[in-house]
Amino acid sequence: MIVLLGGSGFVGTALRASLARHEVEFATLRRHEIDLHDVDALAGRLSGLGAKFLINSAGYTGRTNVDDCERDKAECLSANAVLPGKIRAACERAGIPWGQVSSGCLYNGDGGKPGGFTESDPPNFCFRDGPCSFYSGTKALAEEVLADCPTCYLWRPRMPLNHEDSPRNYLSKLQRYDRLLDATNSLSHLDDFADAAVQCWIRRVPFGIYNVVNTGAITTRRVTELIQERLPRTRPYRFFTDEAEFMRSAAETPRSSCVLDNSKLASTGIPMRPVEDAIVASLENWQVRQSD
Repeated sequence: MIVLLGGSGFVGTALRASLARHEVEFATLRRHEIDLHDVDALAGRLSGLGAKFLINSAGYTGRTNVDDCERDKAECLSANAVLPGKIRAACERAGIPWGQVSSGCLYNGDGGKPGGFTESDPPNFCFRDGPCSFYSGTKALAEEVLADCPTCYLWRPRMPLNHEDSPRNYLSKLQRYDRLLDATNSLSHLDDFADAAVQCWIRRVPFGIYNVVNTGAITTRRVTELIQERLPRTRPYRFFTDEAEFMRSAAETPRSSCVLDNSKLASTGIPMRPVEDAIVASLENWQVRQSD
């Protein structure tokens, strides 16, 4: 039995689907059912369910984007940094291992490496090495809280996407913004990410941090070209001249643009398809969101 926290969110929904595809028995715990910050209550529920593993995809990314985290710092800190520590304590009390959905937004750039940042590189987009967004800072704090946990996975997705039009989908965001910042990034197809996370437990790969991103990196401009080829629209994509113009006119907090190396995950026998293949597959199966 696997217990899933945050199962109704963008990532959590994909994790539920992956667990079902792998025919893994699981149960979801929701905030209205239990206070996730109550270590005793959570540990007792895990023991009562006979849980063998827990996945936490609960967190706070902002209702619109990470700029919201700047205005709701208490909630962001509580959900992204404090809660993982509480879950760790509950899992240790219940005697079970677990996995935490972290973030790839702890870095900026590529680390001067052909493949990008590896899991052994310290974050450079965090409170200790800023400037950074408050969201990224809290996700980096969570990794510090869990750094010495011997029975925990930290899975880092990066700007998730899939074929379903959604405010959380990177491909949807690009289609809705008036102007875009051209940057090079690693991305994570949501189904690929969820399957990789589930397989980490099924295969019993070593605990630790994993960059769970599709292979390679891609520019924003190239993604818009792929969108335009498959989902034509009348107005062209417009880009900011540079990051300085973007920050002056469109953002409240710095954004992370980074390339992550996924070779550690691949070495466990869990491959990730090339990023452009993942984007094309999503666009070829695109499902437009119906208006309310």
